[in-house]
Amino acid sequence: MKFSASDSSCVSSCIRHVNKGLLNLLITKVCLFSLLFGVVWAITGHECLPGGNLFGIVVLFICSVLGGKLVGMIQLPTLPPFPPLLGMLLAGLLLRNVPYVTDAVYIDTHWSAALRNIALSIILTRAGLGLDPTALRRLKAVCVRLAVGPCVLEASVVAVVSHFLLGLPWIWCFIQGFVLAAVSPAVVVPSMLLLQREGFGVEKGIPTLLLAAGSFDAILAITGFSTCLGVAFSTGSTWMNILKGLLEVVGGVVAGLILGLFLCCVPGNDQVRMLLSSFTLLVFSGAGSLSTLVLSFLAALGWKTDKAPVAAMVGRSWDVFQPLLFGLIGAEITIKSLSPSTVGLGLACISIGLVIRLLVTFLLVHFGGFNLKEKFFISVAWLPKATVQAAIGSKALDLAREEGDETLIKFGLTVLTLAVIAILTTAPIGALGIGLAGPRLLARQVEDGIFVDIRRSHDSKHQWDWSRK
Repeated sequence: MKFSASDSSCVSSCIRHVNKGLLNLLITKVCLFSLLFGVVWAITGHECLPGGNLFGIVVLFICSVLGGKLVGMIQLPTLPPFPPLLGMLLAGLLLRNVPYVTDAVYIDTHWSAALRNIALSIILTRAGLGLDPTALRRLKAVCVRLAVGPCVLEASVVAVVSHFLLGLPWIWCFIQGFVLAAVSPAVVVPSMLLLQREGFGVEKGIPTLLLAAGSFDAILAITGFSTCLGVAFSTGSTWMNILKGLLEVVGGVVAGLILGLFLCCVPGNDQVRMLLSSFTLLVFSGAGSLSTLVLSFLAALGWKTDKAPVAAMVGRSWDVFQPLLFGLIGAEITIKSLSPSTVGLGLACISIGLVIRLLVTFLLVHFGGFNLKEKFFISVAWLPKATVQAAIGSKALDLAREEGDETLIKFGLTVLTLAVIAILTTAPIGALGIGLAGPRLLARQVEDGIFVDIRRSHDSKHQWDWSRK
């Protein structure tokens, strides 16, 4: 094929126009960024410079997003992608432990705690909006067993093992136990929503069962953790502190019911609903996890199919706060201060707790009407830990630092270290387990109402390809 001189001239002209367009776009972006930085600098002063709080948050967010993207790009043959939260956690860990960078990336502890609390409220709101009330009524008995049994038994076993292996006081052992006992909504909720959308396990309501039980499992762990934390740092009567914790649970349910009924009565206006949902997220972050779950479930029950815009808004909010949550928890760990014995014994505590959780989960769903393969899938899906550990893992350390007690700070650092180890080990195992086991072990409901078994497929690649849609 021959080109004339005029064709070559046209091509050269197009290239010049493209290069000029890219250069103009780059100059525009640089000018806009400079203008934005100048405005922020005029308002916040040194806070947006290296060593300032705002600068640290922005750098942490950007690095966490990039870390999540890089880990999400790791793909092995016949395996689903790794969860991006691992890259976010590792990004925060690197920022905290790289010389000179650590001094430039500073984040105030109060800001860190507030951001983690908002992130936890967002993921619980997503879980409440995704519940199916019909399947929930049908599975209420097994839902309660699945939410309570594995969490309580794993927390108790981890507490006993921690006392003898790590030498923690009993109240700190139960703090450690409840931190590690919670299943991760950050891994389970997106995976179950995806399975539900693709029709896997919908016939028996498995995605809804795990969504509901996972949410209540997290709430139970948070409640137990808060109660034990109050006892550990309180100087009053132990029984009064326990009673106070129970009253807070009841108050959270009542507040959630009232606000949930109020949101149900909001007129059919998507903007108003999204505004009120955003307001409730901010109000209840850190102070009403149970309230957040109850009000979002009741609101979705009243809105029915009109909840989609609000669910989309909450999903976009989670896209922003997820990198902050896992980046912040990673930034709390200083590698040079870790004891090898603590890491090794911590892995032993986590492993023993996971074995107990796996066995107990399998036994508790035995009478739920599931076949052997569905029971195995539910047990595997009940292993990952991430969100709750990231949200509450450092709270004990924060309170210990406020007390100024070196012994308590050491206990708090141990709790946080085991929380990070649990995330790094169980999140990828759980995510890969759900991605591999779901399409292979669960029946699929297609649009014409016929259920098919994905295990009959001979193409192993397509057995998990659904996870990337």
